[in-house]
Amino acid sequence: MYDLIIIGGGPAGLTAAIYALRKRLNFLLLTKDLGGKTNFHLALPWIQDYQVIRGLELVNKFRSELEYLDFARHMEPVEKVKNSADGFDVVTKGGAELSARALIIATGARQVRMDVPGEKEFTMKGLCYSALSYAPLCIDKETIVIGDGELAIRSAAELSTVSRIVHLICKETKGLSTPLGVKLQQATNVVIHKGSTVVEVKGDQYARSLLIKNPDGIGSEITADAIFVEQALTPMSDMVKDVVALDSSGRIVVDNGNRTNVPGIFAAGDVTNLFAEQVLIAIGEGAKAALSAYEYLLPTLELSTKVES
Repeated sequence: MYDLIIIGGGPAGLTAAIYALRKRLNFLLLTKDLGGKTNFHLALPWIQDYQVIRGLELVNKFRSELEYLDFARHMEPVEKVKNSADGFDVVTKGGAELSARALIIATGARQVRMDVPGEKEFTMKGLCYSALSYAPLCIDKETIVIGDGELAIRSAAELSTVSRIVHLICKETKGLSTPLGVKLQQATNVVIHKGSTVVEVKGDQYARSLLIKNPDGIGSEITADAIFVEQALTPMSDMVKDVVALDSSGRIVVDNGNRTNVPGIFAAGDVTNLFAEQVLIAIGEGAKAALSAYEYLLPTLELSTKVES
Protein backbone atom coordinates (compact mmCIF):
# COMPACT_ATOMS: atom_id res chain seq x y z
CA MET A 1 0.00 0.00 0.00
CA TYR A 2 1.24 3.49 -0.91
CA ASP A 3 1.14 6.44 1.45
CA LEU A 4 -0.14 8.62 -1.38
CA ILE A 5 -1.37 8.19 -4.95
CA ILE A 6 -1.49 11.30 -7.14
CA ILE A 7 -3.84 11.03 -10.13
CA GLY A 8 -2.94 13.35 -12.98
CA GLY A 9 0.39 14.52 -14.40
CA GLY A 10 -0.32 18.14 -15.30
CA PRO A 11 1.06 21.19 -13.44
CA ALA A 12 -0.85 20.44 -10.22
CA GLY A 13 -0.06 16.72 -10.20
CA LEU A 14 3.62 17.16 -11.05
CA THR A 15 4.06 19.77 -8.33
CA ALA A 16 2.33 17.53 -5.78
CA ALA A 17 4.59 14.65 -6.81
CA ILE A 18 7.76 16.69 -6.32
CA TYR A 19 6.57 17.75 -2.87
CA ALA A 20 5.74 14.12 -2.02
CA LEU A 21 9.24 13.14 -3.16
CA ARG A 22 10.81 15.83 -0.97
CA LYS A 23 8.73 14.67 2.00
CA ARG A 24 10.00 11.11 1.40
CA LEU A 25 6.50 9.68 1.05
CA ASN A 26 5.94 6.30 -0.53
CA PHE A 27 3.91 7.71 -3.43
CA LEU A 28 2.85 6.89 -6.98
CA LEU A 29 1.92 9.27 -9.79
CA LEU A 30 -0.81 7.82 -12.02
CA THR A 31 -1.21 9.61 -15.35
CA LYS A 32 -1.49 9.08 -19.09
CA ASP A 33 1.15 11.77 -19.78
CA LEU A 34 3.47 14.21 -18.05
CA GLY A 35 2.91 17.92 -18.44
CA GLY A 36 -0.82 18.09 -19.16
CA LYS A 37 -1.89 21.35 -20.78
CA THR A 38 1.67 22.73 -20.67
CA ASN A 39 2.44 20.42 -23.58
CA PHE A 40 0.44 22.89 -25.71
CA HIS A 41 0.84 26.63 -26.18
CA LEU A 42 -0.68 29.12 -28.55
CA ALA A 43 1.39 30.17 -31.57
CA LEU A 44 0.62 33.56 -33.08
CA PRO A 45 2.69 35.46 -35.68
CA TRP A 46 3.51 38.38 -33.37
CA ILE A 47 4.12 36.43 -30.14
CA GLN A 48 7.57 35.58 -28.78
CA ASP A 49 7.87 32.93 -26.06
CA TYR A 50 9.34 35.38 -23.56
CA GLN A 51 6.11 37.41 -23.66
CA VAL A 52 4.00 34.64 -22.09
CA ILE A 53 4.15 33.69 -18.42
CA ARG A 54 3.32 29.99 -18.42
CA GLY A 55 5.26 28.40 -15.58
CA LEU A 56 6.46 26.02 -18.29
CA GLU A 57 10.09 26.05 -17.16
CA LEU A 58 9.12 25.05 -13.63
CA VAL A 59 6.78 22.31 -14.86
CA ASN A 60 9.49 20.96 -17.20
CA LYS A 61 11.95 20.88 -14.30
CA PHE A 62 9.49 18.84 -12.22
CA ARG A 63 8.79 16.55 -15.18
CA SER A 64 12.50 15.89 -15.78
CA GLU A 65 12.94 14.94 -12.12
CA LEU A 66 10.16 12.35 -12.35
CA GLU A 67 10.92 10.94 -15.79
CA TYR A 68 13.79 8.81 -14.50
CA LEU A 69 11.95 7.61 -11.38
CA ASP A 70 10.18 4.58 -12.84
CA PHE A 71 9.11 3.40 -9.39
CA ALA A 72 7.25 6.68 -8.73
CA ARG A 73 5.05 6.82 -11.83
CA HIS A 74 2.61 4.62 -13.68
CA MET A 75 1.62 5.81 -17.16
CA GLU A 76 -2.01 4.76 -17.40
CA PRO A 77 -5.39 6.51 -17.08
CA VAL A 78 -7.56 5.89 -14.02
CA GLU A 79 -11.08 4.49 -14.33
CA LYS A 80 -12.43 4.54 -10.77
CA VAL A 81 -11.66 5.37 -7.15
CA LYS A 82 -13.17 3.29 -4.33
CA ASN A 83 -13.13 3.44 -0.55
CA SER A 84 -11.35 0.59 1.24
CA ALA A 85 -10.86 -0.47 4.84
CA ASP A 86 -7.38 1.12 5.07
CA GLY A 87 -7.82 3.98 2.66
CA PHE A 88 -8.64 3.97 -1.05
CA ASP A 89 -8.35 1.70 -4.06
CA VAL A 90 -7.59 3.11 -7.49
CA VAL A 91 -8.57 1.07 -10.56
CA THR A 92 -6.70 1.84 -13.80
CA LYS A 93 -7.97 1.48 -17.35
CA GLY A 94 -5.84 -1.63 -17.76
CA GLY A 95 -7.43 -3.29 -14.73
CA ALA A 96 -4.70 -2.73 -12.15
CA GLU A 97 -5.90 -2.02 -8.61
CA LEU A 98 -3.62 0.09 -6.43
CA SER A 99 -4.11 1.09 -2.81
CA ALA A 100 -3.15 4.17 -0.83
CA ARG A 101 -3.87 5.85 2.49
CA ALA A 102 -4.42 9.19 0.77
CA LEU A 103 -5.15 10.52 -2.72
CA ILE A 104 -4.64 13.74 -4.62
CA ILE A 105 -6.91 14.17 -7.65
CA ALA A 106 -5.29 16.48 -10.22
CA THR A 107 -6.86 15.29 -13.46
CA GLY A 108 -7.63 18.71 -14.93
CA ALA A 109 -10.45 19.72 -17.25
CA ARG A 110 -11.20 19.13 -20.90
CA GLN A 111 -12.25 21.93 -23.25
CA VAL A 112 -15.58 21.58 -25.04
CA ARG A 113 -14.68 21.72 -28.72
CA MET A 114 -16.72 22.93 -31.68
CA ASP A 115 -16.16 19.77 -33.79
CA VAL A 116 -16.04 21.65 -37.09
CA PRO A 117 -13.64 21.37 -40.05
CA GLY A 118 -10.34 23.15 -39.45
CA GLU A 119 -10.59 23.23 -35.64
CA LYS A 120 -8.19 20.36 -35.01
CA GLU A 121 -5.79 21.54 -37.72
CA PHE A 122 -5.48 25.05 -36.29
CA THR A 123 -5.66 24.28 -32.56
CA MET A 124 -2.87 26.27 -30.87
CA LYS A 125 -2.07 27.83 -34.26
CA GLY A 126 -4.09 31.01 -33.99
CA LEU A 127 -6.97 29.21 -32.26
CA CYS A 128 -7.03 28.20 -28.60
CA TYR A 129 -9.24 27.73 -25.55
CA SER A 130 -8.00 30.30 -23.02
CA ALA A 131 -8.50 34.00 -23.63
CA LEU A 132 -7.57 34.54 -19.98
CA SER A 133 -4.02 33.39 -20.77
CA TYR A 134 -3.49 35.30 -24.00
CA ALA A 135 -5.73 38.40 -23.90
CA PRO A 136 -2.85 40.69 -22.85
CA LEU A 137 -1.07 39.81 -26.10
CA CYS A 138 -4.00 40.95 -28.27
CA ILE A 139 -3.51 44.70 -27.95
CA ASP A 140 -5.05 46.46 -30.94
CA LYS A 141 -5.82 43.12 -32.63
CA GLU A 142 -9.05 41.78 -34.08
CA THR A 143 -10.25 38.78 -32.09
CA ILE A 144 -13.10 36.28 -32.04
CA VAL A 145 -14.70 34.54 -29.07
CA ILE A 146 -17.00 31.54 -29.60
CA GLY A 147 -19.45 30.66 -26.85
CA ASP A 148 -22.52 31.92 -25.01
CA GLY A 149 -21.95 31.05 -21.36
CA GLU A 150 -20.26 32.85 -18.49
CA LEU A 151 -16.79 31.83 -19.70
CA ALA A 152 -17.35 33.35 -23.16
CA ILE A 153 -18.89 36.57 -21.82
CA ARG A 154 -15.99 37.06 -19.41
CA SER A 155 -13.43 36.33 -22.13
CA ALA A 156 -15.03 38.75 -24.61
CA ALA A 157 -15.19 41.45 -21.93
CA GLU A 158 -11.50 41.00 -21.07
CA LEU A 159 -10.49 41.07 -24.74
CA SER A 160 -12.58 44.21 -25.30
CA THR A 161 -10.27 46.13 -22.96
CA VAL A 162 -7.28 45.58 -25.26
CA SER A 163 -8.46 44.46 -28.72
CA ARG A 164 -9.43 46.76 -31.54
CA ILE A 165 -12.49 44.64 -32.35
CA VAL A 166 -13.99 41.62 -30.60
CA HIS A 167 -16.49 39.39 -32.41
CA LEU A 168 -18.64 37.27 -30.08
CA ILE A 169 -20.25 34.28 -31.82
CA CYS A 170 -23.08 33.14 -29.55
CA LYS A 171 -25.80 30.68 -30.46
CA GLU A 172 -27.80 31.42 -27.31
CA THR A 173 -28.29 34.85 -25.76
CA LYS A 174 -28.96 34.00 -22.11
CA GLY A 175 -25.46 35.07 -21.03
CA LEU A 176 -26.03 38.52 -22.49
CA SER A 177 -28.69 39.25 -19.86
CA THR A 178 -26.13 39.21 -17.04
CA PRO A 179 -24.67 42.54 -15.84
CA LEU A 180 -21.41 41.83 -17.67
CA GLY A 181 -23.34 40.74 -20.77
CA VAL A 182 -25.35 43.98 -20.76
CA LYS A 183 -22.15 46.01 -20.46
CA LEU A 184 -20.61 43.99 -23.29
CA GLN A 185 -23.50 44.90 -25.59
CA GLN A 186 -22.79 48.57 -24.92
CA ALA A 187 -19.10 48.33 -25.82
CA THR A 188 -18.32 50.12 -29.08
CA ASN A 189 -15.62 47.65 -30.14
CA VAL A 190 -17.70 44.47 -29.61
CA VAL A 191 -19.75 42.94 -32.43
CA ILE A 192 -22.19 40.27 -31.22
CA HIS A 193 -23.38 37.69 -33.72
CA LYS A 194 -26.52 36.43 -31.98
CA GLY A 195 -27.90 33.04 -32.95
CA SER A 196 -24.90 32.28 -35.15
CA THR A 197 -22.96 29.02 -35.34
CA VAL A 198 -19.46 28.22 -36.56
CA VAL A 199 -19.24 26.17 -39.75
CA GLU A 200 -15.49 26.06 -40.44
CA VAL A 201 -12.10 27.42 -39.34
CA LYS A 202 -9.92 28.62 -42.22
CA GLY A 203 -6.31 29.73 -42.46
CA ASP A 204 -2.77 29.08 -43.70
CA GLN A 205 -0.04 28.46 -41.12
CA TYR A 206 -2.41 30.02 -38.60
CA ALA A 207 -6.17 30.26 -38.20
CA ARG A 208 -7.23 33.42 -40.05
CA SER A 209 -11.02 33.38 -40.27
CA LEU A 210 -14.28 31.67 -39.36
CA LEU A 211 -17.15 30.71 -41.60
CA ILE A 212 -20.38 31.21 -39.67
CA LYS A 213 -24.05 30.62 -40.36
CA ASN A 214 -26.44 33.35 -39.30
CA PRO A 215 -29.94 32.64 -37.89
CA ASP A 216 -31.47 33.19 -41.34
CA GLY A 217 -29.23 30.49 -42.76
CA ILE A 218 -26.99 32.88 -44.67
CA GLY A 219 -23.27 32.29 -44.30
CA SER A 220 -20.53 34.87 -43.79
CA GLU A 221 -16.79 34.94 -43.11
CA ILE A 222 -15.11 36.82 -40.26
CA THR A 223 -11.36 37.41 -40.26
CA ALA A 224 -9.35 37.78 -37.06
CA ASP A 225 -5.84 37.81 -35.64
CA ALA A 226 -6.73 35.33 -32.88
CA ILE A 227 -9.68 33.00 -32.21
CA PHE A 228 -10.75 31.79 -28.76
CA VAL A 229 -13.18 28.92 -28.22
CA GLU A 230 -14.78 29.52 -24.81
CA GLN A 231 -17.73 27.12 -24.79
CA ALA A 232 -17.06 25.42 -21.46
CA LEU A 233 -14.67 23.27 -19.47
CA THR A 234 -15.53 19.71 -18.47
CA PRO A 235 -13.74 18.66 -15.27
CA MET A 236 -12.27 15.15 -15.40
CA SER A 237 -13.93 14.07 -12.18
CA ASP A 238 -15.97 11.02 -13.23
CA MET A 239 -13.63 8.66 -11.38
CA VAL A 240 -14.60 10.20 -8.02
CA LYS A 241 -18.17 11.35 -8.68
CA ASP A 242 -19.54 8.71 -6.28
CA VAL A 243 -16.91 9.36 -3.62
CA VAL A 244 -16.45 13.12 -3.07
CA ALA A 245 -18.70 16.17 -3.30
CA LEU A 246 -18.89 17.94 -6.67
CA ASP A 247 -20.39 21.30 -7.54
CA SER A 248 -23.12 21.79 -10.16
CA SER A 249 -20.50 21.86 -12.94
CA GLY A 250 -18.88 18.60 -11.83
CA ARG A 251 -15.84 20.22 -10.23
CA ILE A 252 -14.45 18.75 -7.03
CA VAL A 253 -15.27 20.99 -4.09
CA VAL A 254 -12.19 21.78 -1.96
CA ASP A 255 -11.39 24.09 0.95
CA ASN A 256 -8.42 26.44 1.15
CA GLY A 257 -6.19 23.49 2.05
CA ASN A 258 -7.35 21.50 -1.00
CA ARG A 259 -9.22 19.03 1.20
CA THR A 260 -12.40 17.43 -0.14
CA ASN A 261 -15.30 16.43 2.06
CA VAL A 262 -13.72 12.97 2.42
CA PRO A 263 -10.77 12.76 4.84
CA GLY A 264 -7.70 11.53 2.98
CA ILE A 265 -8.78 12.74 -0.47
CA PHE A 266 -7.36 16.03 -1.72
CA ALA A 267 -7.69 17.73 -5.11
CA ALA A 268 -5.87 20.43 -7.04
CA GLY A 269 -5.89 22.26 -10.35
CA ASP A 270 -8.58 22.68 -12.98
CA VAL A 271 -10.63 19.70 -11.76
CA THR A 272 -11.54 21.69 -8.63
CA ASN A 273 -13.76 24.70 -7.99
CA LEU A 274 -10.74 27.02 -7.99
CA PHE A 275 -10.82 30.63 -9.15
CA ALA A 276 -9.01 30.49 -12.51
CA GLU A 277 -7.68 27.81 -14.82
CA GLN A 278 -4.04 28.93 -14.99
CA VAL A 279 -0.77 26.97 -14.92
CA LEU A 280 0.78 29.07 -12.16
CA ILE A 281 -2.32 28.72 -10.01
CA ALA A 282 -2.36 24.95 -10.56
CA ILE A 283 1.29 24.76 -9.47
CA GLY A 284 0.47 26.50 -6.21
CA GLU A 285 -2.64 24.37 -5.66
CA GLY A 286 -0.61 21.20 -6.24
CA ALA A 287 1.89 22.28 -3.59
CA LYS A 288 -0.91 23.04 -1.11
CA ALA A 289 -2.59 19.69 -1.74
CA ALA A 290 0.67 17.82 -1.16
CA LEU A 291 1.36 19.67 2.09
CA SER A 292 -2.19 18.98 3.30
CA ALA A 293 -1.84 15.31 2.37
CA TYR A 294 1.48 15.12 4.23
CA GLU A 295 -0.08 16.68 7.32
CA TYR A 296 -2.90 14.11 7.11
CA LEU A 297 -0.46 11.21 6.72
CA LEU A 298 2.13 12.28 9.29
CA PRO A 299 0.53 10.50 12.28
CA THR A 300 0.62 7.21 10.32
CA LEU A 301 4.19 7.51 9.05
CA GLU A 302 6.98 5.48 10.59
CA LEU A 303 9.22 7.88 12.49
CA SER A 304 12.84 7.35 13.49
CA THR A 305 13.31 6.13 17.07
CA LYS A 306 15.77 7.99 19.23
CA VAL A 307 18.58 5.77 20.47
CA GLU A 308 19.51 6.27 24.12
CA SER A 309 23.24 6.79 24.72
